[in-house]
Amino acid sequence: MWQLKGVTDRCNIYSDITKTVGQTPIVKLNRMAPEGVSVYVKLEYFNPLSSVKDRLAIGIIEEAEASGALKPGGTVVEATSGNTGIGLAMVCAQRGYKLVICMAASFSVERRKIMRMLGAQVLVTPAPLGATGMTQKAEELAEKHGWFLARQFETDANAAYHRKTTGPEIVAAFKEKGLKLDYFVLGYGTGGTFSGAGGYIKEVSPETKIILSEPDNAALVSSGVEQERKEVMGKFGAPKGAHSAWKPHPIQGWTPNFIPYVAEDGLKKKLQDEVVLVNGPDSIQTAQDLAVKEGIFCGISGGASVKAALITAAKAPPGSTLVAIVPDTAERYMSTPLFASIEAEMNAEELEIFKSTPLGQDA
Repeated sequence: MWQLKGVTDRCNIYSDITKTVGQTPIVKLNRMAPEGVSVYVKLEYFNPLSSVKDRLAIGIIEEAEASGALKPGGTVVEATSGNTGIGLAMVCAQRGYKLVICMAASFSVERRKIMRMLGAQVLVTPAPLGATGMTQKAEELAEKHGWFLARQFETDANAAYHRKTTGPEIVAAFKEKGLKLDYFVLGYGTGGTFSGAGGYIKEVSPETKIILSEPDNAALVSSGVEQERKEVMGKFGAPKGAHSAWKPHPIQGWTPNFIPYVAEDGLKKKLQDEVVLVNGPDSIQTAQDLAVKEGIFCGISGGASVKAALITAAKAPPGSTLVAIVPDTAERYMSTPLFASIEAEMNAEELEIFKSTPLGQDA
């Protein structure tokens, strides 16, 4: 009697695509971590639409349905750098809602195409206006048309879903293997993973240090300057304008040009034990190294998170264990600097190998 090999607990039958969100794997780095320290990555690109934002998308929609804020056949509107919009497009397609997305022109074009393929309408706002511009456009549209504004940067449903899923998944996985988790490393986009998963981890494992990371040229948290906020449609928390410490950076999905209200909640609770700064080139290089050395195919934000983890690991006590969040897949970045050095045509070494056999020599 033979037995199947390599079967995981993810191989199940589900009633719809949204039921497959979560339970993403945690994988050890074998060639990049410093000697004597174990570094793991939680691969959020195993979610159905390939990013961590699938979690907040289903969390926001389910909360809106339960509260009555979103009615059958309704329209959802949101501002996004791409991944939240893609997650919302998946959920809205499955549930039968219309979706209008506002996205700054600076984010990768492949994200727009994915959302449109999923049935969403995508409105592109001027790049110089950044994240605050696309957010203000979504607010205007929601107020004018009476649409449901997802408010990923302000809603309690964001962190709540991570507290219910991401945090417990990490704690349970390390407990099952008998491993002590010393460091939890991540950046912030909305701050949902930080405030939600981080809050849960601190509560059940207070000895675990939380390392928050942000770009060195957009160090909003590190600046100590508070984010100005305003009320939108009767709810407080939206950014009043761009943060003074922000400058453009290539880590798409990380650190918009304001400190999100969701992230601020975790900051006020002082969940972070340390803030580690990383730069764009190092983040890109780390993402490329993860692909070549570990077979982990992630985006620039994943490279940034792992770079912060490696910086932390280099000064951690021997025997320490770290886990970093890898938010999405490299396929979201084909038109970005992540792939600038990756050629489509054969290079000299490849041509030499090609010419070592007869086929195609006369073509």
